[in-house]
Amino acid sequence: MKRSRLNIYIDTDHERRLRELAATQGVSKSTVIAAALSSFLSPEGQERREAAFARRLDRLSGQFERLERDQNILIETLALFVRYEFSISSSVPEAHQEAARAQGKARFEKFVEQLARHIQRGGSLVRDIHTEIYPDEKLFFSDNSSTGES
Repeated sequence: MKRSRLNIYIDTDHERRLRELAATQGVSKSTVIAAALSSFLSPEGQERREAAFARRLDRLSGQFERLERDQNILIETLALFVRYEFSISSSVPEAHQEAARAQGKARFEKFVEQLARHIQRGGSLVRDIHTEIYPDEKLFFSDNSSTGES
């Protein structure tokens, strides 16, 4: 097999790792590079890369589907709350507005405290709602869902 000489520039970290691999395998750096290039250019190497991309795209698609589902749940929850709140709340007379503001501020502070505790415990209203609607479905809420992995 005819060989050609190439002069290339690589990062110093890559050169160090190449040198270590060649020493570990007991071969020359040229042999390691030739094998890596052969693998990269081979149809099998291309198929492996395409399969890896397909897996990554599948994982990203699942993550986007979960984000879309969660966003829809949150939008519907907010819309339902706003409709409910507007339908039951009445206007406050001028004389009672200061007391109503103080009560609203206290309620909001309590809400924020409860939300913080819920989040610190790892709670998820979206998860609770989804589990209530689909009790047998574990797909979206595996142990890796918080890390974004499927």
